[in-house]
Amino acid sequence: MAKILIIDDERSIRNTLREILEYEDYEVEDVDNGVDGLQLIEKKDYDLVLCDIKMNRMDGMEVLTEGLAIKPDLPFIMISGHGTVETAVEASKKGAFDFISKPPDLNRLLITVRNALDRGSLVVEAKVLKRKVSKVRPILGESQAIIKIKETIDRVAPTDARVLVTGANGSGKELVARWLHEKSNRSSAPIIEVNCAAIPSELIESELFGHEKGSFTSAIKQRIGKFESANGGTLFLDEIGDMSQSAQAKVLRALQENKITRVGGEKEIDVDVRVVAATNKDLLKEIEAGNFRMDLYHRLSVILIHVPPLIERKDDISLLTQSFLDEICNEYGMPVKKISDAALEALKSLPWTGNIRELRNMVERLIILSDKVITDNDVRAFANPSAPVAVTAAGSAAPAPQTDFDQFNNFQEYKDFAEREYIKFKLEKNNWNVSKTADDIDIQRSHLYSKIEKFGLKRGE
Repeated sequence: MAKILIIDDERSIRNTLREILEYEDYEVEDVDNGVDGLQLIEKKDYDLVLCDIKMNRMDGMEVLTEGLAIKPDLPFIMISGHGTVETAVEASKKGAFDFISKPPDLNRLLITVRNALDRGSLVVEAKVLKRKVSKVRPILGESQAIIKIKETIDRVAPTDARVLVTGANGSGKELVARWLHEKSNRSSAPIIEVNCAAIPSELIESELFGHEKGSFTSAIKQRIGKFESANGGTLFLDEIGDMSQSAQAKVLRALQENKITRVGGEKEIDVDVRVVAATNKDLLKEIEAGNFRMDLYHRLSVILIHVPPLIERKDDISLLTQSFLDEICNEYGMPVKKISDAALEALKSLPWTGNIRELRNMVERLIILSDKVITDNDVRAFANPSAPVAVTAAGSAAPAPQTDFDQFNNFQEYKDFAEREYIKFKLEKNNWNVSKTADDIDIQRSHLYSKIEKFGLKRGE
């Protein structure tokens, strides 16, 4: 039931409005002055305010201005017995939803009230959805390494210093980059991500800097690059160690001069971008091997943040596991499963070559395949994701026989087999939703289509 506040110094108007609105099942409160009205707005949650303009103790326009300062999304409908076009325009400029003349027309009043309430609901829903979409997952952990990373982020984020984040795949480099943006003065602008390893070398320059129409065969129209898209915000260059030499040279120039030139273009474009880069490679070794420019490395690594592998912070596994249990069970709409202390110890004993990403996948597997309480036996049974699950006569899940490695003549044959089984498993898990599967396994959708065709995968095999 919507709550409505009426602010009017005429008792007859207040009584009339209250009678009409309560008949429509609205919850109504009323006061005879703006000062008391503002106090109520500050203390209580109203869905709508009906406010007179001409009042003794405080003018309605003042109430509107101060009320919106307290509750910016609260709809105000202004009422006046001396309504003019100028008054209505002024009320709208100050943020009023609508303006109604006295005595109010019953039908118009109710329609305006419904519209204002609908608009208020939409504003709140939009803000909730926006928070859900843009919400950055917290960096979980109480180990010294994670505490140091959080402290570094707090110090570095408000500056425009470039940051190089290093660490193994799945360790959380992207999360660090997102928090650097979230806590920066650029957080209201976008963070644009580029996975340098997923883009063919011949397309990386067009992806970063954009291109002009006709600059190459498939350039049928002008395209804005990631540098321009991130203008005023943050550009996250993931897996920068895989960037081509020619692209490295252009990125270096963009960082030095804060200017870019689109592929096939001549005009220099000013860009204001904070660059955060990440890599799982040892860039100093890549420099020695001639694969990475030393001058670009020094430009990017004003601040270095190393994210340790999960194996080096085993004490964080319990906290991470519980967080994943809550998150995944909520996603599946099921009660949160419990996990035994022995199971947590069993998790800590695993090698975790895939780091946080592997742990989350493991927790999801345990939620699906285990009973109400996850035990250490479950962890041992389902620790090997490549081993398919068989069902025993008693109906419980048990690990199937291990893969017969003798069937493969060479390493490439085994790699193709493992890749095929992994992609097939993920596709079936996502009900053959190719777009979602591509996101899950962190490859481009076009690459996934190529893999499906290569391995001859078909739905319902």
